[in-house]
Amino acid sequence: MKYYHLLIIVFIACCFSSCNQNETPWKNLFTNDSLEGWNSKGGNATYKNENGTIIGTSVPNTPNTFLCSDKSYTDFILEIDFKVDSVMNSGIQIRSNSIPYYRDGMVHGYQVEIDPSKRAWSGGIYDEKRRKWLHSLENNRKAQKVFKQNEWNHYRIEAIADTIKTWINGVPAAHLIDDKTASGFIGLQVHGIGKHKNRAGKKTLWKNAKILTTNLTKYTKKSPLKPIITKNNLTFQEKREGWKMLWDGKTTKGWRGAKLDEFPKKGWSIENGELIVAETGGAESAAGGDIVTTKEYSNFELQVDFKLTSGANSGIKYYVDTEINKGSGSSIGLEYQILDDALHEDAKRGSHEGSRTVCSLYDLIKADPIKPLKSIGEWNNAYIKSINNHVEHWVNDVKVLEYERGSETFLKLVSESKYEKWSNFGMLEKGQILLQDHGDKVSFRNIKIRVPKTKKKN
Repeated sequence: MKYYHLLIIVFIACCFSSCNQNETPWKNLFTNDSLEGWNSKGGNATYKNENGTIIGTSVPNTPNTFLCSDKSYTDFILEIDFKVDSVMNSGIQIRSNSIPYYRDGMVHGYQVEIDPSKRAWSGGIYDEKRRKWLHSLENNRKAQKVFKQNEWNHYRIEAIADTIKTWINGVPAAHLIDDKTASGFIGLQVHGIGKHKNRAGKKTLWKNAKILTTNLTKYTKKSPLKPIITKNNLTFQEKREGWKMLWDGKTTKGWRGAKLDEFPKKGWSIENGELIVAETGGAESAAGGDIVTTKEYSNFELQVDFKLTSGANSGIKYYVDTEINKGSGSSIGLEYQILDDALHEDAKRGSHEGSRTVCSLYDLIKADPIKPLKSIGEWNNAYIKSINNHVEHWVNDVKVLEYERGSETFLKLVSESKYEKWSNFGMLEKGQILLQDHGDKVSFRNIKIRVPKTKKKN
């Protein structure tokens, strides 16, 4: 009788579990016989739907091809089965986009990797055509071992707020906290094969794709993995490429006041991993003032996330010498302008038309007016590259201006600007990097630098 009762209990439990599964409000992403709701971007690989299974076929001499959902998704839980040839590579794009001004519409965004190679990083998170690897499976042997070659595999992908979690065949694979992109399409990748004709005609297949977009807290799963947090940290790829943190996200180490030997006691604060200059209403806060790095830099690549408040003005200066103009005003240097163009009058001023708009080389060169800026109150990424006097300004992965320090054109612009009274302006061999206090509230984070290695002399 005890055994009989136990069987009844197990049967009821299974029925209850099955009912709960059936009640989960999944929505199918594929129809049974068409590609309706999807479109192809990128290369010329082909896709077809056979009884609900999407089949992507590789072709030579074409870049990565993506079958993309017409619909964009923000927060969701996605489950999907896939099978890939062992000589191929693939991925599932999430929160991805294709925008005309970004590399001529190239697909970019988060990708859940499909990797049948010996490396076995399937389920890791790659940033397609942007930052590359964010979360590898280098230290996750359990997930590496469960991928099944030339067989069907199963992914569960959760993207909720700034957190992305993945599972492969039920095993936790990745746990990433990153807020670069909040929404975008889902895409199925057929990887480019270049001139490898022996890989032409290889198939990548997907089926049983279903998605949840409501009541996600009810259905989300906990991951035992320690999350990889990109805020004020180097990504996996950045560590590989030699980047260093220029601000640790917690202290004032490495920074001081431009007119002080220490960090200002007022005017600046560190809150929730953000370096914030206070709103004081003046051109330069008497309580704070500009801050500069304690080190000087010659050739460099610099990244800074910035967030503006309404009507705010600030800047990122480079090749700064704090001894110049020490008596009054902000320290002199080349400046990546940070500005609310819509509300601040400086956008209409300047020695050269438009040269004080956001991302411009302040008072000298106007940034391209077609720039992918996010709304006031959202984070933008500034990137400045200066190698052997060639300088570039970028915003959100798009180049908006470039120039040559010391060229005839540059020197002429300087002679016609507010900087003409400073001899040799902008031509220091090395200098400090400065964040400007202009009396408006502006926040900074993810401050990183890469200095090219110099060859040792014999």
